[in-house]
Amino acid sequence: MTVQTLVVGDLQSCCYIVSNSGQREVIVIDPGDEGERIAAELGDADLVPELIIDTHGHGDHIGGNAALKKAFPDAQLCIHPADADMLTQPKKNLSVFLGFLVRSPEADRLLEHGDRIEVGSLTFEVRHVPGHTDGGIVLYHSPNGPDDPGILLCGDAVFAGSVGRTDFPGGDWELLLESIRGQILSLPDNTIVYPGHGPTTTVGEERSNNPFLS
Repeated sequence: MTVQTLVVGDLQSCCYIVSNSGQREVIVIDPGDEGERIAAELGDADLVPELIIDTHGHGDHIGGNAALKKAFPDAQLCIHPADADMLTQPKKNLSVFLGFLVRSPEADRLLEHGDRIEVGSLTFEVRHVPGHTDGGIVLYHSPNGPDDPGILLCGDAVFAGSVGRTDFPGGDWELLLESIRGQILSLPDNTIVYPGHGPTTTVGEERSNNPFLS
C-alpha cells in the first residue's frame, strides 16, 4: 500500500491518495483544496478515485470535492452523516469565516462507525471519533503480518504532538479525548498515523509524548 501526501490550500491541509501497486482504483482522503491539482496528479499517474472520503466537514478538508467530482463523476463522495450538512453550507463548514466559500456536492455515501471500506485490494475500517466535529471519522488499515504496521488516516483528531481544536461548533474537548483514547490509542504502537495537517507520527509516539494525551 502506498500513501501519497499532497499539501493543499492556505491552511496546508494534507490530502492523501491511497493506492496499491498494479491497481488503478484509489481512495482520495480529505481533498481540502486545489481539486484541479489533485485531479491532475491522478490523471498523470493513470489513477482513478473510486471513493473520495472526507474525515470531517470543515472547509479546509472538503474544498477540493467539487473539482474532483467534476473530473471523476463516478467517484463516490463519502462522509459521516453527522457532518453531511456541512458539505453544502459555508457557515456550517466554517469556510465563510475563513474568507472563502466552500460548497461541495452532496454525499453519495454516508459512513458509519464499523463500516468496512473496500476498493480493490485496499481495505479500511471506519471509526467514529467525534469531538473535533460531530461526525469526525478515522480510517484504519490493520496490518497483514507482524512486519506490516497498520495505517491510520485520522483527519484532525490527532496531530504530531497535538490534537484537534474543540472551540468550533460541534467541538467537545472531553468527547474528543474519549474518542482518541478509545479509537486511536487502542491501536498498536507501531501504527503509522497520517493526520490532517503536519507530519506523520505513530500511535506509540503520541501515547508517550503528546502533552494533551499524557
